[in-house]
Amino acid sequence: MPDRRHASNRGVSQMSRTSKLLVGAVALATVAAGCGSSKSTSSGGGGGGSGETITVGLLGDFTGLAASGNKTSPLGVQAGISLAAQQGYHIKFVQADTESSPSGALSAAQTLVEQDHVSAVLAVSSLTLLAAPYLKKQGIPVIGVAEDGSEWIGDTNMFSVYGFLDSTKVSTTGGAFFKMEGVTSVGAVGYGISPQSANSAKATGVSAQAAGLQVGYIDSNFAFGSTNVQPVAIAMKDHGVNGVVSETDPNTSFSLITAMRQAGDNPKVALFPDGYGGDISQAGPGALQTGQGVFFSLSFEPVEMQTTATKQFQTALSAAGVNGDPTYGEYAGYASVALLVAGLKTAGANPSHAALISALNGVTNFDAWGLLGSHTLSMADRNSTAIGVDGCLYVVRLSGSTFQLVSGADPICGTEIPGKSV
Repeated sequence: MPDRRHASNRGVSQMSRTSKLLVGAVALATVAAGCGSSKSTSSGGGGGGSGETITVGLLGDFTGLAASGNKTSPLGVQAGISLAAQQGYHIKFVQADTESSPSGALSAAQTLVEQDHVSAVLAVSSLTLLAAPYLKKQGIPVIGVAEDGSEWIGDTNMFSVYGFLDSTKVSTTGGAFFKMEGVTSVGAVGYGISPQSANSAKATGVSAQAAGLQVGYIDSNFAFGSTNVQPVAIAMKDHGVNGVVSETDPNTSFSLITAMRQAGDNPKVALFPDGYGGDISQAGPGALQTGQGVFFSLSFEPVEMQTTATKQFQTALSAAGVNGDPTYGEYAGYASVALLVAGLKTAGANPSHAALISALNGVTNFDAWGLLGSHTLSMADRNSTAIGVDGCLYVVRLSGSTFQLVSGADPICGTEIPGKSV
C-alpha cells in the first residue's frame, strides 16, 4: 500500500504525495552550493504568545517534476498560521523553491538560512534529503513530511508529522486491506531511481503474501515519470492481478489504470498514494474520469469524516482562500505548522535553533491538531516504522465527483511483520 503523505509503507510507501520520491538521490554527490531565491508569502501577527513574530522557511517543490504533489503546501502553511495566530503564536513564512532539482534543493535551503535567517524550515519536498546535511550542520530545526528518505530517522534536528519511516520494513496493513476488499492477486509498480518508491512496491508483495494472497507481478524498477505502462499492464493481466498499487507520481499511476482497463484487466482494487481531494485536478486531463472507482490512501483524517479536526482544518483553509477538498500539500503544510506550535509551547518566545530542537524532541503526544484521529506521535521515539502512525492509513474511493469513505479503512491499521524486509 502507498506512502505519501502519509508516509505509508507507500507498500504502503514511505507517503509519494506517505510515496514522495527520491528523484535526485543519485545526484547527491554532485550537488553544488549556490544561492537560491525565496519569497515572503504570508504572516500572522505577534509570536509565541509574547508579541514576537517567528519567521520560518518553507522548502518546497513549487515547480518541476515534483510540483504536482507539493506545490500547494504554502496554502496549508497559511491555513496553519491563521489557526496558530488564534492561539497566540504569530508566524511569518518565506518560501524557497527546490525547482525539483538536486542543486535547487540545496540552494533553496541555503537562501532560507543565510539570507532569510529563519528560525526553522518546514520541508514538503521530494528532495529534502539533498538539503538535509547542510541544515543539520547549521543546526536548523526541520519540520515536515518524511516523503523522501531515511535522514528523518537519524537526524535529530528533523521532525516528521507522520512519523519516522523505513521503507525497507513491511507492515500487515496493505495485505489486510486487499484481503478485506476481496483481492486474490496483487501487483505493484515503483520507480527504480527512488528507494522509497521501489521498496514500497516490493513491500506490497511481502505484505500480500503475509495475508495469504498471491503476488502476481511486481515492477520495482520502472523508469521515473514514464507513461510507457503498456508492458506492465499486459504483464499484470497475464499474471491475473486484480489488486494493484502504484507507488509512483500521478501521471504514471493514472496511465497504468487506463492501460489495464484497455487491456481488459479492470482490477477490483487500484490503490494510489496520490490523487485524493484537490489533487485529482492536478493529475492531468481526464483524471477525474480515469479515477472512478480508484482507492486513495492518506495518513490524516479525510475531510469526508466531518470530525471536529477536519472541520477546523477546512475552516482554516477557507480563511486562506481554499475551497473544496484539500490536497496532500495542504495537509502537509498545515500539520507542519501544528508541530511547530507544539514545539513553541515549551521553547518560549523567539527561541534559538537549539532551544526549538530540544522542545520539539520533547513533544510526546502530537496529533496534528486532531487530524491523526485518536493516534499520536512522540518525537522522542525515532524507532522507524513501516507505514506511519500506529501502522494506520485512511482510505477513500472516488465515485462521481466525490470521495467516499471505505468501511473498515477509516483507518485500517496494522503492525510491522517481524523479520520481513525488502
